[in-house]
Amino acid sequence: MADAVKLTCTACGQGNRVPMTKLSAGAKCGTCGAKLLDGKVAELDPSILAKAARTDDLPLLVDFWAPWCGPCRMMAPEFAKAANSMQGEARFAKINTQDFPEVSQKNNIRGIPALILYQHGREVARLAGARPSQDIVAFVKQNAG
Repeated sequence: MADAVKLTCTACGQGNRVPMTKLSAGAKCGTCGAKLLDGKVAELDPSILAKAARTDDLPLLVDFWAPWCGPCRMMAPEFAKAANSMQGEARFAKINTQDFPEVSQKNNIRGIPALILYQHGREVARLAGARPSQDIVAFVKQNAG
């Protein structure tokens, strides 16, 4: 079914199949009713990150961050701006490496902030360091298939 994409709900973790025509029309999760593409940055836990990275068809850019990290906090508004500008083209999420240190180990994160772009079940690219929104958008557009 090439006219639909698979998206994992970042609220409940349920997989959804969304028709391409509904992507910009405010598609919602069939289980919990949360918006699937709202242009906001979703806060993930390890299980939802693993499922979304493995199954989602749209590019998923994940910010690995920690609350004590100054550059992470500086980049947060820029990351949110990039998420809003790419609504419907890619999804943006973040995961707190202080709360979930096992995610850092599993993804070989050596420094934060670290951005990893996932698509079609695999890591496509990564970018280290705080970036302005236009650099984040360019990174996604350059590396997403």
